[in-house]
Amino acid sequence: MSRIRSANTKPELVIRRALHAAGLRFRLHDKSLPGSPDLVFHRHRCVVFVNGCFWHGHACSLFRLPATRTEFWESKISANMARDRRSLSALHDQNWRTMIVWECSIRGRNRLAPQMVFETCADFIRGTSGHCQVTSEPPDTP
Repeated sequence: MSRIRSANTKPELVIRRALHAAGLRFRLHDKSLPGSPDLVFHRHRCVVFVNGCFWHGHACSLFRLPATRTEFWESKISANMARDRRSLSALHDQNWRTMIVWECSIRGRNRLAPQMVFETCADFIRGTSGHCQVTSEPPDTP
């Protein structure tokens, strides 16, 4: 697991390039905020997490619990999910707007059109709603 990246993953880089090209400027991995969000938009008081479906236990086609060491993986993934809930709650308490972009929206057989993902992200960041998730299913409207 030491080779698994927590920052600068391929899905994260795809989102970063598109949002930067759209003129949105951000900070990366701000450790002063709960959960160290992947992208922080101070001007818009918004944070974006780009979550891998396996590591964060997303119920989609990309998530499958390994057949070996099942107890270990169940406890690890459930701990990750609990930490995610705590981080989101703390960010909302500090009046940050949160967005989660799931890996399945960017890759896999059920992925969305890239332009749809980028537009949803940009619209949310520039908007006023408090929370949004982008999954392989049609995204929440911001």
